[in-house]
Amino acid sequence: MKIPIARPLVGEEEVGAVSRVLRSGMLAQGSVVTEFESRFADYCGAAYAVGVNSGTAALHAALLAAGVGPGDSVVVPAFTFFATASSVSMCGATPLFADVDPRTFNIDPDSVRALIRPDTRAVIGVHLFGQPFDVDAVRALCDDHGLVLIEDAAQAHGAEYRGKRVGSLADLACFSFYPTKNMTTGEGGMVTTDDDALAARVRLLSNHGQSEKYLHSAIGYNYRMTNIAAAIGLVQLDRLEGFNERRIENARYLDRNLAGTGLVTPYAAPGVRHVYHQYVVRLPAGYLLARDAFMSALAEAGIGTAVHYPIPVNRQPVYQSGSTSSCPVADDLAASVVSLPVHPSVTGEELAYICDTVRGLQ
Repeated sequence: MKIPIARPLVGEEEVGAVSRVLRSGMLAQGSVVTEFESRFADYCGAAYAVGVNSGTAALHAALLAAGVGPGDSVVVPAFTFFATASSVSMCGATPLFADVDPRTFNIDPDSVRALIRPDTRAVIGVHLFGQPFDVDAVRALCDDHGLVLIEDAAQAHGAEYRGKRVGSLADLACFSFYPTKNMTTGEGGMVTTDDDALAARVRLLSNHGQSEKYLHSAIGYNYRMTNIAAAIGLVQLDRLEGFNERRIENARYLDRNLAGTGLVTPYAAPGVRHVYHQYVVRLPAGYLLARDAFMSALAEAGIGTAVHYPIPVNRQPVYQSGSTSSCPVADDLAASVVSLPVHPSVTGEELAYICDTVRGLQ
């Protein structure tokens, strides 16, 4: 049996949607992108959505639209994918690394509070692995200090915080549609906001700074989404709730059947809908196997695993010289987490096999 850690789910509907775009001859950004933007904004409960060509482009454009630039600093979590911080550096600003909560793995509001400086312009909170961060606490800090709050929702399409979907909780929100995400466009991203000026600025910056054809009022980028990507996205958006419900069901099965194995299974905070982009367990101190041995044993059984993430961002070589942050929780998580398969195509038989294999290690 071979169970991969991730498997994009695309079918004949996506193939048909792409074929229609190819036959139309309108391959670049056009009406299909506009439709996808409108429907994605409605899904999130946001007023505006701007399609771009990657999640990193979404973060970069959002930060620039918020006015982040050289001389500014932005607070980001230390335990996240590299792009959360590198997008800040791409603006010429400095990322300040906050530690994370040991249960949710999300940005710790107390750590954020300690990092805010006079030059701090924004905070990026990541809804890591599909679970929303403590938006109210971080929002209060941002309001107190006049900071922009940005959601990095790259892993959390359809997640909810106190009854509201991510993408509608902050000044700006950024999504990725990479193939392994909860929904995909192949590659792509989206910025959502309720602010018309911010939406217009993101759109301007994502299209070479053109205020009208061949009239450039800003230095912008070619971050446009294509009609081909949007066609896939429209089909995937219709399937997203089914995908997420399957992820949640799979996670609940794993929760029940990994109990008593010594692994620390994921914690879901009250008042959130966790959509399990990844199912991340921790190997606590004293667990019977080291992490590499645990992963090797599962690999021999045909079960894919991964480490998200083995090096906190503040410890990446590119940030070592400038980072003075101490993030002990992020360090501990980086040394102890393992992701197990939870994606929608994992079958009941495969879930049982995963759990039986883990129990058999004891």
